[in-house]
Amino acid sequence: MIDTRLDWSSFLGRHDLTWSVKPVSWDQGAFIGNGWLGAMVYGEEHRLKRNVLRFVLGRTDVTARRPDGGFSPRVPIGELHLELAGWIYQPTSMRLHLWDAELKAEITTTAGAVKLRAIAHSREMVMAVELETSEGEGSAAFRWYPYSEVDPILHNADGRNLNQYIPEEEVTRSVKNGIEIALTAFKPDGTGGCATAWAEIELDGVSTGFDRRRILYLSVMNGANETSAEQAMEAVNVARRQPWDAWVSQHRSWWHAYYPQSFLSIPDTQLEGFYWIQMYKLASATRSDGMMIDNQGPWLTSSPWPGVWFNMNVQMSYSPVYASNRLELGMSLVKAFREQFDQLALNVPEEYRQDSAGLGRSCSYDLVSPVDDEKGNLLWVCHNLWRQYRYSMDADLLKELLYPLLRRAVRFHMRLLAEGEDGLFHLPPTISPEYGSFLQLTVPDAHYDLALLEWGIRTLLRISEPSERDGIAEATGLGAERQEWTETLGRLAPLPVDETGYMIGRGQPLAFGHRHFSHLMAAFPLHTANMDSEEERALINRSLRHWFSREGDLRGFTFTGASSIAATIGLGDEAHAYLKSLLHILKSNTMYKEAGPVIESPLAGAEAIHDMLLQSWGEWIRVFPALPGTWKEAAFHDLRAEGAFLVSALRSSGKTSWIRVKSLAGMPCRLITDMTDGASVTASGGAKAIPLGDGRFELMLAKGEEIVLSGVKAAGNPALGNGDRLPQVRPVAAELHLCGYFGGFKPWRLYGIPIWTAE
Repeated sequence: MIDTRLDWSSFLGRHDLTWSVKPVSWDQGAFIGNGWLGAMVYGEEHRLKRNVLRFVLGRTDVTARRPDGGFSPRVPIGELHLELAGWIYQPTSMRLHLWDAELKAEITTTAGAVKLRAIAHSREMVMAVELETSEGEGSAAFRWYPYSEVDPILHNADGRNLNQYIPEEEVTRSVKNGIEIALTAFKPDGTGGCATAWAEIELDGVSTGFDRRRILYLSVMNGANETSAEQAMEAVNVARRQPWDAWVSQHRSWWHAYYPQSFLSIPDTQLEGFYWIQMYKLASATRSDGMMIDNQGPWLTSSPWPGVWFNMNVQMSYSPVYASNRLELGMSLVKAFREQFDQLALNVPEEYRQDSAGLGRSCSYDLVSPVDDEKGNLLWVCHNLWRQYRYSMDADLLKELLYPLLRRAVRFHMRLLAEGEDGLFHLPPTISPEYGSFLQLTVPDAHYDLALLEWGIRTLLRISEPSERDGIAEATGLGAERQEWTETLGRLAPLPVDETGYMIGRGQPLAFGHRHFSHLMAAFPLHTANMDSEEERALINRSLRHWFSREGDLRGFTFTGASSIAATIGLGDEAHAYLKSLLHILKSNTMYKEAGPVIESPLAGAEAIHDMLLQSWGEWIRVFPALPGTWKEAAFHDLRAEGAFLVSALRSSGKTSWIRVKSLAGMPCRLITDMTDGASVTASGGAKAIPLGDGRFELMLAKGEEIVLSGVKAAGNPALGNGDRLPQVRPVAAELHLCGYFGGFKPWRLYGIPIWTAE
């Protein structure tokens, strides 16, 4: 049970992002967001702009139509500037409070001082900045600049990418009922754009040393038309008419309900802080009714990839929502594919559209992306949807989306198969993502496509079993189709292997650096390799060694994939080492950027931490399956496992001391742990734990029942109840010098030089 005395504000406070000088780039900025609207906050060192604090705005659904064709990309929308009387100087401090999802700053300038608080409201489409100014900064002013009106000095501050499409803008300004409005229409056709509305109010009551207090409310709506303008104005009106403290309290209440959906604490304070920042970032980037996570979330900057990419980016971005018990965030992916289901059939050649579907590499939110030589992307998305289903056991999701979509995605691949001289079915040359990209290298029987097809067929056979159909049995011809799936699976070419391990494809070994794990999909994330086979585990280990021996083109997602693969085969120290390497190539605010921002790598890092603590593939729940040898203590509460189980566990003195499993759907449950068969069992209702030997248990749980395995028998009644005194989940002791590590660049903290103190 989670310690009811846990002070979430204090616990998350030790991981707040902190700055002791102003951030001066996107790489260092403080970020806020509500799933649609977001801002990256930082300053500028150019002598003409040292008085400006920038709020670089983004709204995820604002796209522009390219006159030369291609998908409609995300585009920058503009900036809110706090223009100060003096240059930003010392001392200046900023802190992004995770628990309240608020940015607070105290800024000294050469003319005076300002204090501010900024939020992207969790329940309304409004960003607000509360500002207090000293006498010398009384003239400080907020100004909104559409992107076309931002000073070129600032346009170039984070670099320019000549591959990025930036539309011409036509800006129309007006004022209505005290609210300023800017309609920004994208040329040449004016069909895209946004409406921005903002207003400022004065408030009484200031902090000591300050003379003036005010609040700016700002809203951005998609569309450059009067309807969008009215919506933005109404959002600002609703916000400014409410008492400020009550409005902020409403914002906080969403976040205070969000964080406790699960809890984890580990003895690596730097990595623990990174994890909780990703949980904040995840909910800032999407919501259940929002747009799916693209390559950058609401924080768009200079980028060649202002859209959604499906050869890993979207899939990896959503990977942490499942085990973290934050399934509502995964519903934005479900929503996107429900809404665009028909388009997925249009992405394949016309002769296949009656029963097939596919997805190319990149597109806008409309999913218009014809399939080229990279074939398997939709199958990988289906794996995410499968996880959403398996962790929730949502029968409607299975019937209405997952089954019909997976059926079409598998059929598309089956149409590509051809019988070889060996009597087996083979795939034609396809792209293994990111391998030989500039060569447009294709290989037959690519591991990427073969592994995904095998997983897809096995999954279709499973969910179409008479005992598992749950409403899909009415599909005509299902018996014949099941027979075809079975025959295809039995004759499917094996994954190509050589002495180095898994190959890219038939006849193509891994010959040079490869940043993607597309040739290791059977190990992760699909987990279709037989992990009970020592030979198969050795093959994965050998493949992992060879992959990293080539070095070369290793990126952030390379290390997250390697960490999860190592965790899959129980290599905790190695999984940890890959994650620590990842931290060295992230930005100081935990963002990640190559030629442009790509959000999936840090988010997938959170999933890799889950994989060290809890895994639930292959019909077994594995508790603490891959901890580093130095992690003698660890704790988690209400992480979620396949079959819709909530799992909590404690590790003490290098051993698992306590595990609780609660069933939300009454599914079969099998557990692997390092606890012995003699563990004490405490159960609710008729729940039972049957020891199978070697730390394995069969748990018999009806919906709503739970079982606790403990090394020490609980006091009181052997059934769960108020009289029981079970161990409680509490945070692991923190390494103080690594608290508040992220935000501003602080590499010296790794060596314990300064000591962090609570606010």
